[in-house]
Amino acid sequence: MKENNPLYISKRSKNGILIFIVIALIVVFIPRFLHFFSEKEKFVITSSDIQEVKDNQSKRTFHQDYPKRKYTKKKFSIPPNKFDPNSYSEKQWMYLGLSKKQAAIVLKFTNRGIYSNEQLKKIFVIPPQLFELIKDSTFYAKKSIEKNQNFHTENKPIILIDVNMANQEKLESIPGVGSFYAKNILKYRDRLGGFVKKEQLLEVWKMDLEKYNEIEKFIIINVNVIRQVHLNSVSAEEFKQHPYFNWNIVNSIVKMRTQKSGFKRIEEIKESVLIDEEFFEKIKPYLSL
Repeated sequence: MKENNPLYISKRSKNGILIFIVIALIVVFIPRFLHFFSEKEKFVITSSDIQEVKDNQSKRTFHQDYPKRKYTKKKFSIPPNKFDPNSYSEKQWMYLGLSKKQAAIVLKFTNRGIYSNEQLKKIFVIPPQLFELIKDSTFYAKKSIEKNQNFHTENKPIILIDVNMANQEKLESIPGVGSFYAKNILKYRDRLGGFVKKEQLLEVWKMDLEKYNEIEKFIIINVNVIRQVHLNSVSAEEFKQHPYFNWNIVNSIVKMRTQKSGFKRIEEIKESVLIDEEFFEKIKPYLSL
């Protein structure tokens, strides 16, 4: 009967189960028992650890308390003595406040020779503030002026070409221009509405300073033929064809024009946050009401 009972466990099986339970308990509890009676590792702080913490704190304090560097606008210097701009070196121009690149451009002009403050002022990389500081300290050596005069008397007279009136053939007659530059000058002149100063030729595609220096003495500019943009009637699409105006500036001007029901003065466009004084002076010759 016992063998037929499904819940019947023999004595041998009971002993096996008991041994298994005992072994399982030993495996589980013996490591914990040993760990409990073993000596706990002490947490020790050494003097070197303390010093390291102090050093890290001092570094953080240094960076937090160190004053932020203040950047100020670059100031120009007054020349220590009277000077001939034709004899000034790159370092001397940099001492007056020009950057290395600006000084290098000035030397391009002075190496050819300049003979008056009027010519010095026309060097476009010399800021007006610096020119005002140095104009009373300049002199031009007599030999340099005589050399310039001899250059014009000993050589053939220079034929001046008005870049705002000349066609391609006339432009190609300028020494150093050729058909490539003549076409590029005409394309940019058409987009611009005419040149108001010689330095704008440097905005012509592929025109570099070397080429500009080569041709500028043959050029004059008639500003009376400048094509102007009529602020109160020009469309936004026509407006943005001008190389000096991007879409954001055009959009800002058109919105102001609508709000004001037309501009009364050209200067009103300076109310746009996108138009500062420098940009306004640049575009002013091309604007009308």
